[in-house]
Amino acid sequence: MSVHKPEPVSIFDKRIVGPALVSSLKKLNPIELWRNPVMLCVEIASVITLVTFILSLTGTNKEPAWFTGQVSVWLWLTVIFANFSEALAEGRGKARAASLRSSRTSVTAKLLSKPEFNAAFTSVGASQLRKGDLILVGANEIIAGDGDVIAGAALVNEAAVTGESAPVVRESGGDRSAVTGGTTVIANSIIVRITANPGETFLDRMIGLIEGAKRRKTPNEIALEVLLIALTLVFLLVCINISPLSIYSVKAAGQGTPVSLTVLTALFVCLAPTTIAALLPAIGIAGMDRLFQKNVIALSGRAIEAAGDVNVLLLDKTGTITHGNREAVAFVPVSGHTEQDVAEAALMASLADETPEGRSVVALAREKFGLKSATLPADAEVIEFSAETRLSGINAGRDQFRKGAADSTIAFVQKNGCINIPANLSDAVDTIARDGATPLVVCNGCNIIGVINLKDIVKAGIQERFLQLRSMGIKTVMITGDNPLTAAAIAAEAQVDDFLAQAKPEDKLRLIKENQEAGFMVAMTGDGTNDAPALAQADVAVAMNTGTQPAREAANIIDLDSNPTKLLDIVEVGKQILMTRGNLTTFSISNDVAKYFAIIPAMMLSVYPQLGVLNIMHLATPLSAILSAVIFNAIIIPLLVPLALKGTKFRPMPAEKLLIHNLLIYGLGGIVAPFIGIKGIDMVVGMFV
Repeated sequence: MSVHKPEPVSIFDKRIVGPALVSSLKKLNPIELWRNPVMLCVEIASVITLVTFILSLTGTNKEPAWFTGQVSVWLWLTVIFANFSEALAEGRGKARAASLRSSRTSVTAKLLSKPEFNAAFTSVGASQLRKGDLILVGANEIIAGDGDVIAGAALVNEAAVTGESAPVVRESGGDRSAVTGGTTVIANSIIVRITANPGETFLDRMIGLIEGAKRRKTPNEIALEVLLIALTLVFLLVCINISPLSIYSVKAAGQGTPVSLTVLTALFVCLAPTTIAALLPAIGIAGMDRLFQKNVIALSGRAIEAAGDVNVLLLDKTGTITHGNREAVAFVPVSGHTEQDVAEAALMASLADETPEGRSVVALAREKFGLKSATLPADAEVIEFSAETRLSGINAGRDQFRKGAADSTIAFVQKNGCINIPANLSDAVDTIARDGATPLVVCNGCNIIGVINLKDIVKAGIQERFLQLRSMGIKTVMITGDNPLTAAAIAAEAQVDDFLAQAKPEDKLRLIKENQEAGFMVAMTGDGTNDAPALAQADVAVAMNTGTQPAREAANIIDLDSNPTKLLDIVEVGKQILMTRGNLTTFSISNDVAKYFAIIPAMMLSVYPQLGVLNIMHLATPLSAILSAVIFNAIIIPLLVPLALKGTKFRPMPAEKLLIHNLLIYGLGGIVAPFIGIKGIDMVVGMFV
């Protein structure tokens, strides 16, 4: 199968608004609505006002039919608007998933009988592949399913998944062996072992996750929902007790009429935290969708929110902070040789070396000195790297080109009869090692020519991202298997806060547990099989899509672009969800202040005319005041839908300043906006009363 990156989906895209409206009506089913208890109470209130409207039409109820009817309509709209916000958020995810599904095409796979390139194969459909099957994928062929490369190396175009056009190397025996179904091999051939049955592939999981509708509630969301239910029960008890109080007041004062059921119902709905209850589901679903826009797949809503509270970030060095493969960056001559002498010898020693490091030596020599004519001699004997010799190169006639570790190369030239080792060799090797790079000594026979500086390349722009993480109060720790000297040099270049050198899988796991026991929320990024245990233990585990299958399975967030700095985006989205939820809760509760001044004086005015002084908005009549509050309570929901879906803009600042900033905007705004809104609505309603 092949896929393409989904097109951007706007908030009110016509492709999702229509289905969302239909879904809003379907969600009126109480069985569906019970997941949102506050809105279920509003629906019950809508039914009550509908009954009072019918009674008004028959003359059984003394309230004007236009009033009870309008209240009923706007209460029903309150529920529908709440359902619409959730359906709109779900629809955005489903639209992206539909785009992915529609772009799939069937492919044929070459099913191998044994793991050899020249083995017999059978052509089968991708849907027939099962976990453990071996397939051969050649140039310009689509990889038919998720798997691991077990033989060969190839350039793979992963634009179908990541949207990036630059191909990547996928090869056996390392942390870059995982391949994703739907991506295309553009050069060479590989043998892939399938790791997922049809319907269980990474792409299938991705499609299911981005739909968002099945997102589980997080502990933070559940706690807020409990608070909203508690507030709703409090206001319900208040409204229930107002009825006997008003009856007693009428008898005691000898004037006025008791508060009607319609007015009590309107009061309850206006005072209950309907705004945040209506937008709560949309906020969480939209958070997962915003991450997908950044090419990040969250396997749970809880992982996103945990990212918003992260204190410590552990980053695997190889493939995360660095590009993963060391690259030749310089040739250092010794004993009177020139830099070009080193480049020529290094090139010859690397012509048969197909490792990424070997290819980088060839590329640097050809780029820096234009050695494009050099080819592997026809009579050359290739010397493969081995753990015993720790050398590689070629024998061509009388020439014996070698490159390798310093002690191994010295032993080789001494074996060939060299007695005098260059005096400045030790200094050159030590200087490169102190800089965090790997020195490879180059020789020809018994003649040591120079040293190759093989360096881990820190990814561009990562220092700026770490600075931003630091401004958020997040500590960055680099984890690597390198020696402390190399680790310190790379940590200084990348500008991380701390590092753990010579780290084994159990060391990573221990470090995470220690931080968690100290009360910190720990996030980790990684891409290797050795990262899997630590990823499983971390609160937020971000696996690189280029990583191994065990790493991806242990994580709860997967970065399709394999860019470790993307964790900053993940943290920002997590903080956006928490802040958006808190800000809209503040706004919702602050709204009640204006509603007190609108409804309470209106409903008790006939009994206590003195309450007229509380009508500071100078609303036209008691009925128009109540109706205006109900209308404002309903229309504020769709007006806030864009904010719920986009999220509150995150500003890196101390928590105290952030709290004051948001209270001034959403707390004060939540008080002022209803006064303006209710007064404006009353002016319109008053024209028709």
